[in-house]
Amino acid sequence: MKSVSLKKLMVLLTAVAVASLGCAHPQRPERKVYVIFADASGVGSNDARGIGGAGADAYCNEIQKQCFTKCWRRKPELPSIPKQSEKHHKHCTEKCLKVFMECVKEQEELERQESMKKPLHFKNMDAALDWLREHTTEAPPGTNVVVTGVVFVVAVVAGALVLAPL
Repeated sequence: MKSVSLKKLMVLLTAVAVASLGCAHPQRPERKVYVIFADASGVGSNDARGIGGAGADAYCNEIQKQCFTKCWRRKPELPSIPKQSEKHHKHCTEKCLKVFMECVKEQEELERQESMKKPLHFKNMDAALDWLREHTTEAPPGTNVVVTGVVFVVAVVAGALVLAPL
């Protein structure tokens, strides 16, 4: 009799232990909106992003140099500016600075579009939110975020930066 009740006790203890552990697989996050920042002012602005890294900077610098060389070799569009004068130099510098700034904006936009194409993947919601808080400029609004198979999107809602389910 004692051996039967000992077996029953072992089965009961095993069942309690398994039940107390819960599921061993990762839980899916709730399909709710998660706040990354309560105030999203400045998110996605050019001030926070820089100019897209050293590659973009070097590329735009080269475009600016080529622009200046071409401008300097040609007669200025304005007849009042003598060729290769101080005014000509200033004219080419200003003209090519605009070309440089346009290039920088284009590179930033390409970088932003590229970052939105690649969804970010995380094992749990806490890891996703922590990363997004530290790397907001790398995941602008519109970026897809995948957390344990659930797809979310970074969005600005009512002035707050949020992670919303799709």
